Amino acid sequence: MSEYQTPTPPEQSPGGTTRASDQKDAPVWERNMLEKLAFAALAEQRHARRWRNGWRIFWLALIFLLFWAGFGMGERGKHPSSPHTAMIEIKGEIASGGEASADLLVGALRSAFAEDSARAVVLLINSPGGSPVQAGIVNDEIHRLKAKHGKPIYAVVEESAASAAYYIAVAADKIFVDKASIVGSIGVLIDGFGFTGLMDKLGVERRLMTAGENKGFLDPFSPQTERQRTHAQALLNQIHQQFIEVVKAGRDKRLKETPEMFSGLFWSGQQAVEMGLADQLGSLDFVAREVIQAEDIVDYTQRENVAERLVKRFGAAIGEGVVKAMRALPVLR
Repeated sequence: MSEYQTPTPPEQSPGGTTRASDQKDAPVWERNMLEKLAFAALAEQRHARRWRNGWRIFWLALIFLLFWAGFGMGERGKHPSSPHTAMIEIKGEIASGGEASADLLVGALRSAFAEDSARAVVLLINSPGGSPVQAGIVNDEIHRLKAKHGKPIYAVVEESAASAAYYIAVAADKIFVDKASIVGSIGVLIDGFGFTGLMDKLGVERRLMTAGENKGFLDPFSPQTERQRTHAQALLNQIHQQFIEVVKAGRDKRLKETPEMFSGLFWSGQQAVEMGLADQLGSLDFVAREVIQAEDIVDYTQRENVAERLVKRFGAAIGEGVVKAMRALPVLR
């Protein structure tokens, strides 16, 4: 009997009993049935394995295509040779690894200043602020590039240029705003929470072990001493003073200084012009057409491509602990 032949059931005798010869064949019939079941299970496993391998190949091919497309679309530096206005967008929080990081902004600035056909550079700003370190890097680079290329740079504020965003804007030759824009917020903060009183009421004991008596002074579950508070305030005051000096150097005699100017308050665009924090009302199109006289606007903003976003997502889980540890750093906003 072949492996795939359907076995014949044992015949019955007229009295309803199985003949002795058929009883000898019963183990063969059962064995053949078990073989069929085993082969069917193997075929099912092969089928499932093919599907799994197929999906794996599909996802690998998709990732490869995304990387290829991302790097292909990420080619930069192809700009028109005719005279134009080079525009760089500063949008959202100014932070390392973000859309408005110093790394991306500095790269865009260098490309725009180096392009001979770009008559001037315009920073199109819509940001509430962010890192003083990132803003300082961009501000310093703007001054370096202006001295190297002798090309004018202007800042145009749409919704807001507050705190770290204004820190960058003051490096421009002129600042243009809408009358309802939000401008200013020249101050520094470290934010957090304290839960020590609530923990006492709930009977919760905080067990924090450190090497160094002040290592955990920003921990929200531990009490803060007066000495630690004084140290943090001195740090904030120093960074605030650096911010003030940058604003004064950038705006110079145009600034109509008042006691509240550097208090962290912010103002409308119209008020900012009156105070010397900005120069005049105007949009991106106005500046390109009337000031630079090059209506063709070319976007030099460097953005993360598809491949870069994928890499960041894969690395996000690894860097999560580091991000949490960095949350207590000073922020200009």
